[in-house]
Amino acid sequence: MSTSGTPMPHTQDHASAIEIRAIVEAWALFRDSGAWSEFGALWHDGAWITTTWFQGSYLNFIEAGKEAFARGVQVNHFLGGHTSVVHGHRAIAQTKMKIEQRTRAHGVEVDVVCTGRFYDFLERRDGRWGIVRRQPIYEKDRLDVVDPSASITLDQQLLASVPVGYRHLGYVQTLAGQRVLDELPGLQGEAVEHLYTSGRRWLAGTEADTLRPVFPQRSTTEES
Repeated sequence: MSTSGTPMPHTQDHASAIEIRAIVEAWALFRDSGAWSEFGALWHDGAWITTTWFQGSYLNFIEAGKEAFARGVQVNHFLGGHTSVVHGHRAIAQTKMKIEQRTRAHGVEVDVVCTGRFYDFLERRDGRWGIVRRQPIYEKDRLDVVDPSASITLDQQLLASVPVGYRHLGYVQTLAGQRVLDELPGLQGEAVEHLYTSGRRWLAGTEADTLRPVFPQRSTTEES
């Protein structure tokens, strides 16, 4: 098994791979520009998504995204290298990504940058590929002040309580009152290995019960 978590087959469905890549790229553009109708068309009914601050159906994610967009929340997604494995009517896609969020922390304007991968479970239904589950893998992040002359002091206890892959992103989201999830997949560890196993089972046609995983929320005592 490769560290990518999905064995590469000897042959590849190139037409499907092109369509899947187009879906992944459209996801970032439609999400960040607030094109919610077009964004919704990228999913299949019953699809599930997990992020640092959300877990649930894609329909609820769209409603939450609309509300945040209306409040002026600034989040951008940038994509890099991509690969997909197609097996019949199912596929797994991985895409390098970077999340950028501009917000305020302790009264100071900051940019948070988180690097990782989108790990997507896709299915072809009625001749159309769509996402049935999206699980980001959070590998590392950082926080920068926007004004070079400004300085900021972080709460080290709160910072240390957030998993390392999305430590600063989770920190500012916690300050903003969001309930940040715990134990999300990172570059290494049990969570990402479990994700890889789910991906292999999905391709083999045996995975159905983990398409809607539930991750624990960080305790309120850590957020105080």
